[in-house]
Amino acid sequence: MNILNKYRHLSVFLLGPLCFGQYQFEIKNVSKNYDAVIQTENCYNDRCGGKGTVKLFDHKNSKVQTFVSDDLVVYAEQGQKLVRGKLIPLSKDQRSIIVDDFNFDGTEDVAIRNGNMGNYSGASYDVYVFNKTRMGFVKSKELTELGSNGLDIFDVDAQRKRLISYGKSGCCDIFTIEYAVIPNKGLDKVFEKEEDMTVEGRVKVTTKEKLNNKWITRTKVYPSDQYNRNKK
Repeated sequence: MNILNKYRHLSVFLLGPLCFGQYQFEIKNVSKNYDAVIQTENCYNDRCGGKGTVKLFDHKNSKVQTFVSDDLVVYAEQGQKLVRGKLIPLSKDQRSIIVDDFNFDGTEDVAIRNGNMGNYSGASYDVYVFNKTRMGFVKSKELTELGSNGLDIFDVDAQRKRLISYGKSGCCDIFTIEYAVIPNKGLDKVFEKEEDMTVEGRVKVTTKEKLNNKWITRTKVYPSDQYNRNKK
């Protein structure tokens, strides 16, 4: 019995750090098809980061795929106490994992937070698209670059089938770039807008639009107090 107890305690000692040494979070209904469990090693106050994993499950609790991030940033929600080994629920609005149809092929894709390597230390993401042949998610080089270079992950305009990225230079020069997704080819930049507010009292807006494979450039200057940048 003593020998059995000795090995039983040894098993707990060896397995303990794997099961209980990490901070664990659960996001139910992260999308219409998936739930997610997040594990990360380092947390300070309400912010976690460092190497981590995201395990994706279907709604029948079958594991679909595991993703690894070198800097998986997770924020606890208000009032939550972070305890190692305890499964902590998060809302689906948590930005450590984003599920959407990024390439407009009718299947959901996955973006996993990987640090703050974007424009002005904005959030950056590794992006994986669903591959019907492999029946799994495959990392997209183009979409990962797009998801790692802007102020945050790109917006998805499903109606127009456009991906929209944002950036800035200094305090007063804002850029918007739109991409069309071409099946079996990749991204095609089709629209650029620069909003230049470096001169006090005015906004200079320059747009470039790709029409019939030709770029059309337009420039207009607005008084600052009459310019609404959210107006289409």
